[in-house]
Amino acid sequence: MAVTMENIKKLRAMTGAGMMDVKNALTETAGDLDKAASLLRERGIASASKKADREAAEGFIGSYVHHNGKIATLVELNCETDFVARNENFQSLARELAIHVAMAEPTYVNREQVPAEEVEAERNRLTEEAKREGKPENVIERIVEGRLDKFYSEIVLLDQPYIKDDKKTVGELLAENIATIGENIQVGSIARIAVGE
Repeated sequence: MAVTMENIKKLRAMTGAGMMDVKNALTETAGDLDKAASLLRERGIASASKKADREAAEGFIGSYVHHNGKIATLVELNCETDFVARNENFQSLARELAIHVAMAEPTYVNREQVPAEEVEAERNRLTEEAKREGKPENVIERIVEGRLDKFYSEIVLLDQPYIKDDKKTVGELLAENIATIGENIQVGSIARIAVGE
């Protein structure tokens, strides 16, 4: 199967990846769109961490209003270019994250946003709990660190299991999309409003 301009455009629309990356992937997979998309994903996941420092000043705001009209959410999803911000897959990701925020109720986007006092109070509570359970002194610190991870997974968006696939976290979902799209993607901010809260 030949690499055509039409296939290049289709694959770019599917993945948001750069022109040369798309062309090379199609060439390597003899024009097979699905295999080329998988190849781009595999390559991208390995390089996703390298893109984390790049500025993400463009973006899209995903929104969700629950069917009963009692919960609404907004998610600011940032990327590097306007081209990606207008990509249907990117916008769909922003909306999916808005649904996740409605259901999972995270308080913070990442661990860095959790106030140090809140983390310290939880660490002290978990330490006391481990002591009451009679855990040996030499393993209490490791137990507390493990339980702190659980604490973060309840309140931090990027640490939460993704509601549509709990085998991965929201952070891993973003890394997969960075790999596919080829740009840095970051959640800028989240907002959740519920009637009566």
